[in-house]
Amino acid sequence: MLEHFLKRTEFTSYEDFVNNYSVNVPENFNFAFDVADKYAETEPDKKALVWCDDEEEAVFTFADIKRNSNKTANYFKSLGIGKGDCVMLILKRRYEFWFCLLALHKLGAVGIPATHLLTKKDIVYRNNAASIKMVVAVDDETVLNSVDEAAPESPTLKTKIVLMGKRDGWHTFYGEYESFSEEFDRPTGDAGTEITDRMLIYFTSGTTGMPKMVQHNFAYPLGHIVTAKYWQNVRNNGLHFTVADTGWAKAVWGKLYGQWICGSAVFAYDYNHKFQPVDLLRKIEKYKITTFCAPPTIYRFFIKTNLKEFDLSSLEYCVVAGEPLNPEVYKQFYDATGITLMEGYGQTEMTVAIATLPWMKPKPGSMGRPVAGYDIVLIDADGNICDPGEEGQIVIRTDKTKPLGLFDGYYRDEQLTKSVWHDDIYYTGDMAWQDEDGYFWFVGRADDVIKSSGYRIGPFEVESALLEHPAVLECAITAVPDEIRGQIVKATVVLTKGYTPSDELVKILQDHVKRVTAPYKYPRVIEFVTELPKTISGKIRRVEIRDKDKSVTGNS
Repeated sequence: MLEHFLKRTEFTSYEDFVNNYSVNVPENFNFAFDVADKYAETEPDKKALVWCDDEEEAVFTFADIKRNSNKTANYFKSLGIGKGDCVMLILKRRYEFWFCLLALHKLGAVGIPATHLLTKKDIVYRNNAASIKMVVAVDDETVLNSVDEAAPESPTLKTKIVLMGKRDGWHTFYGEYESFSEEFDRPTGDAGTEITDRMLIYFTSGTTGMPKMVQHNFAYPLGHIVTAKYWQNVRNNGLHFTVADTGWAKAVWGKLYGQWICGSAVFAYDYNHKFQPVDLLRKIEKYKITTFCAPPTIYRFFIKTNLKEFDLSSLEYCVVAGEPLNPEVYKQFYDATGITLMEGYGQTEMTVAIATLPWMKPKPGSMGRPVAGYDIVLIDADGNICDPGEEGQIVIRTDKTKPLGLFDGYYRDEQLTKSVWHDDIYYTGDMAWQDEDGYFWFVGRADDVIKSSGYRIGPFEVESALLEHPAVLECAITAVPDEIRGQIVKATVVLTKGYTPSDELVKILQDHVKRVTAPYKYPRVIEFVTELPKTISGKIRRVEIRDKDKSVTGNS
């Protein structure tokens, strides 16, 4: 399958890859028909999806995927869903997500994956912002109640589907979709899809304002060949596990597009309890996962367990993304497993854009170098290209070509699109510096960088210093206002077992940071907490900590 889209699949060096990588984009490419269904025709028994929860498991071949997505497409069509209609999927990690999303691709409808943590207010906003016509949701009382409460204020919402239960005003997926035909002819003419048609919309939150609607077209899956093949290093007939809820863009980064194009099956673990690192380790051991991707949070928890207790011999390659990896985590995971963690960088707006690739020696804490197709530089506040060692904003130049997989702009918000993408430059809002070897080192979101007494302090380097101390399980660095210095560094810390908060420990941690990094970066304020606020994808929500601190300051 991969050879159908790439002129060359193997490269001898990073330079060879960047200079010679090329993707053949078929006219009117549609992933559901041209990848998933093609496998069903040529290798019907090839494994596509391995799914489990804490009680059951299921394995789906590509023949199974084609049959179920066709039935789902016919079912959705009977409910009035057609080309261009927006459908929100709130399906956690249920395997029906794959049936539904592929069915929408076949219909030319627009899939809008969403997290199950949305409130009524969130759903009203999304329904109206994208003119959502149908919602498909899991059997979760909180989710269903939120959708019902939002419905009266959502005039475009016509249809609601729950997977299994019976509920007034809702269709039931199981009990209805089974009766539909397993055959679904590819639409042609005006009903057919074109490569430039809208395929996906992701709502993504920034530090201010309402969520943005990131829109991707039907070429987007092909951009993830690099994500899967050259960053995650998946292999044909392997089993890849990306830790992600289907409501997050990382799910299609690691649970669908690139992996299937490369011939790898994907693994999904549908856990409905609080995350436990040993549960994931047991799944890796039981199902013989070959490649693995997770945010740094997961690896931080992994190294606090006894990794030697688990048989992880099936693991061939592990990557990390979502936020920078602390070098201490890299070191401890390598010492325990012998596996080097390969970092990558991207946004909901793109595919993997900077990565540590197989031909490159990893530098712990560095994102790596720009991948093929992405023309990336760092620029300063005046728009000048930064010298090595100088901090600047990561930007993507699109004057020569638009990277395959880069978004088409923010849906229904031309002004917002132009504010971040103008003069053939897309401004990511992320700050970094580049070393003499061309490796990029993440500093933080432009809003996260702390300015104290004339110094610019990136939160990541202070967090990395703290994580080297055995007392620190997790931490987040933010700024708090200071009359003299403008801002000072604050550390919000989760302690490992056996340590208790005290003034003495505050001093110990401050002195530790002074020894590990430049003394002016030490946290002048340390708050101990039992857990850090995080997104559903595991990223630390520093903005929530800042907002809390502002409210306390404002009320004092």
